[in-house]
Amino acid sequence: MYTAKLIDHFNNPRNTGIIPDADSIGTIGDPECGDYIRIYIKVRAYRLQEVTFEVCGCPAAIATTSILTEIATGKSLIEAMVIDEMDVVKALGGLPDPKIHCSNLGTAALRQAIIGYLQSQKTE
Repeated sequence: MYTAKLIDHFNNPRNTGIIPDADSIGTIGDPECGDYIRIYIKVRAYRLQEVTFEVCGCPAAIATTSILTEIATGKSLIEAMVIDEMDVVKALGGLPDPKIHCSNLGTAALRQAIIGYLQSQKTE
């Protein structure tokens, strides 16, 4: 069973869409055969000022990525890097075991975006 919070985030996902001038983008999954997530981040003073996403996936993938953007926004890059799938599951009030893998995708895409941002700062 899905929780009321998960259903709410599926029906009304937060922070969706593209950030045209994103500081970094993280992408994970395969749009040809399953869940696919793209996370956009805007960083100011090493904090996530804005986090948005695009997703092609099941209700759990949409809801977990939606709540992840809420959890991550405003956090320092270090704080955001340690958000894990269980933080996302807890924030939704639980997730059926077969769907927990969906929550892994958003956190991995977020980490990828943060690492990309940090690498871009080294070259500047």
